[in-house]
Amino acid sequence: MATRPLARADLITGVVLVVFGIAAFAESYGMPRLEERSINPWTAPGVVPGMLGIIIAVLGGVLALRSVFSGAFGPQLPLDDMTPDERRAARWRLSVCAVLCFIYAVVLVGHTPFWLATALFVFTFIAVFEWDRADLAPVRLRKLAIAAAIAFLAAAVIPFMFETLFLVRLP
Repeated sequence: MATRPLARADLITGVVLVVFGIAAFAESYGMPRLEERSINPWTAPGVVPGMLGIIIAVLGGVLALRSVFSGAFGPQLPLDDMTPDERRAARWRLSVCAVLCFIYAVVLVGHTPFWLATALFVFTFIAVFEWDRADLAPVRLRKLAIAAAIAFLAAAVIPFMFETLFLVRLP
C-alpha cells in the first residue's frame, strides 16, 4: 500500500521542529530571570520564547507521529502528479505570497502604524487568495467583507496581545 507523497517530508520536518523547539526552550531557560530586581517572574525575557519553544516542539512531535502513522517508512506515491497549469498556479501563489510578505515586512512595518500595516496585509492576502473570477458580484462582496472583518480583528488583537500580554513594544 502506497502512502501520501509528503509523509516522509513531514517526518523530517517534524523532527527538525522538535529539535528546534527544544533548543529554543533550552536557550530561553538560560536567560536571566531578574529575580534580584524583584521583577514579576512572568515578565522575565525567557518566558515567551520558552513557551513558543515548547509549543513548536509539541506540534513538531505531532507532525512526526502523524507522518509515521500515515506510512512515512513505506513506499511513496509519485510526488509530481500536477499538470502544467497546476504547477504554474502554484508558482504564482508562491510568488504573490512572497511579494506580499516582503511588502509587509520591509515597506509597511516601521513606516506605518503597526495596526494599519497588519490590517492592510491581512486584507490584501485574503482578498488576493480568495478572489475567483467565476464568483458573482454578491459573492465577491461577501468575501471582501469577510476579509475586512478578519483584517480588522487581526489589527486589533495582534497589537493588544503583544503589547499587553507579552509586554513587547511594537514598531
